Amino acid sequence: CAAITPWNFPAAMITRKAAPALAAGCTIIIKPATETPFSALALGALAEQAGIPAGVIQVVTGKSSVIGDILTGDARIHKLSFTGSTEVGRTLMAQCAPTIKKLSLELGGNAPFIVFDDADLEKAADGLIASKYRNAGQTCVCANRVYVQDSIKDKFLDIFIKKVAELKVGNGMEEGVNVGPLINEKALQKVQALLKDALDKGATLMAGGSTNNASALAYNPTVITDISADMDIASEEIFGPIAPVFTFSSEEEVIRAANDTIYGLAAYFYSSDYARAWR
Repeated sequence: CAAITPWNFPAAMITRKAAPALAAGCTIIIKPATETPFSALALGALAEQAGIPAGVIQVVTGKSSVIGDILTGDARIHKLSFTGSTEVGRTLMAQCAPTIKKLSLELGGNAPFIVFDDADLEKAADGLIASKYRNAGQTCVCANRVYVQDSIKDKFLDIFIKKVAELKVGNGMEEGVNVGPLINEKALQKVQALLKDALDKGATLMAGGSTNNASALAYNPTVITDISADMDIASEEIFGPIAPVFTFSSEEEVIRAANDTIYGLAAYFYSSDYARAWR
């Protein structure tokens, strides 16, 4: 087996992939993300200390494209598990085709977060804080598109923005910090570009929208409204601490909007209507 893992959960993603392989009696080669190799190397060393024979878990670091070509092209590897972007997943799938490998792909997300007019707005706001700003928005299951029923938009935004203002940005190892930095300069530039595109096309900045002096890669939790379909942020995976808020009138309308994406992976909604929940 082979596993290619992301940087945003550098330990959890490795253990989730390695454990089933070992349970099935397979050895595994792990290619960790370039940004977080030391977590993988530490886990490999700990595995040997725990009694797993040398070579059963192997960690390979280096250039992703070179190592990926080898892992996908070698017929001795029967299974590949990958978590990462949809673009890279497509490439790996094509590269695995000649040797007909078994594949597990967990790819990008564009998760909708829906707040209906009968929802508990305090709980919905807390849920959105947790879903949107965990890991500075850098998870594939983070809320990416926030849909609020138009009749409660102002009330919900008032509650939500007050909670956003209370979030502390800084070093995640420090007590009381809620939002840490982005992973690298490229990630920061993407967040800034998505926000600029949205504002240039008519979005309204309600909170945040700037870097934070806690570090060069820290970005303030951001909320924008008046989102339109032509904005890049309406369809791209943000992977950063920006919450774009859309409005909707009916259940049918928001279901169509939530499903209008090539991505799957995760979705969230808040409602007190049990019939709606089951639908």
